[in-house]
Amino acid sequence: VAAVEEMRMAELAERAGLSIRTIRYYISRGLLDGPVRHGRAAAYTQEHLEKLRRIKQLKDDGKTLREIGHVLDSSGAEDSLGKPTKWQRYRVADDVVVYVSGEAGPWRRKHIRNSLSDMAERLEK
Repeated sequence: VAAVEEMRMAELAERAGLSIRTIRYYISRGLLDGPVRHGRAAAYTQEHLEKLRRIKQLKDDGKTLREIGHVLDSSGAEDSLGKPTKWQRYRVADDVVVYVSGEAGPWRRKHIRNSLSDMAERLEK
């Protein structure tokens, strides 16, 4: 089994021809998965690079990020329905339930959970 080539964010950005800020934004939007390793040793793979190149090409073709998300979601799908979406359910208060797409990357899910915790605290008051 060949080892997977890993790269740091700066190298990924350089090879993709995008800024680090743009890549982080794509991760937050769920267009790109987060790193395969987190923290100071955060690492990205060739798969990340290929997906960034695909996103860049679609943007150059005039697609919006929403449209790109739909294209990426339906890539490889056998029909026009695309792949099923997994949902996470959060009970924020007795009378408030929030559903969040499970397709978001780990970084985005972390921020969503933090926001929902803040919301739950405010609703308790």
